[in-house]
Amino acid sequence: MSGILYIVAAPSGAGKSTLVGLLLKEEPGIQLSVSTTTRPPRAGEVNGREYHFVGVTDFLAMIERGEFLEWAEVHGNFYGTSRKWIAEQLAAGADVLLEIDWQGAQQVRAIFPLAIAIFILPPSLEELERRLTGRGTDSREVITRRLAAAEAEMRHVGEFDYAIINDGLAQALADLRSVVRASSLRCDVQRLRHSELFSRLIT
Repeated sequence: MSGILYIVAAPSGAGKSTLVGLLLKEEPGIQLSVSTTTRPPRAGEVNGREYHFVGVTDFLAMIERGEFLEWAEVHGNFYGTSRKWIAEQLAAGADVLLEIDWQGAQQVRAIFPLAIAIFILPPSLEELERRLTGRGTDSREVITRRLAAAEAEMRHVGEFDYAIINDGLAQALADLRSVVRASSLRCDVQRLRHSELFSRLIT
């Protein structure tokens, strides 16, 4: 396996999806894993692009068949990552990025301990609440529930390799790209990806 597996997690409203979208535009060599979910599509979302949308019955059947590398229930909906697709991409040398929560990160790292885990933090709880409210898509009850969940999720930041504070999109993106760039230059990665060169140079 010569591909790098990146895990990016964050509480709802921290800007994870925006940062990942910008990163993928600037780092086209990284492939985004499209998760399967039972959550209904939001306006503008396309099946197979943002998520693979399925019913609860189908999702539970996929769990039984062992199709998920990780799965979790978040805010009343199920989310899962394809085990087969991830393994195939990494074996082919492709870099893959997973947008998942801390529970999923734990499951993935139990199988892929060398995965690079990155946690995105908001600059404050007040700013997080402002961002969630600004979406205009959730009720006050849902926002209150998401804020409580965010506080619980952020207690797991110490389980990750890197923590990026999204206090400004440009700097947070630069920080995220720095992690990606440094990871790709690790000696073990370079040795795998440039094995012939290493063999010629190091006898």
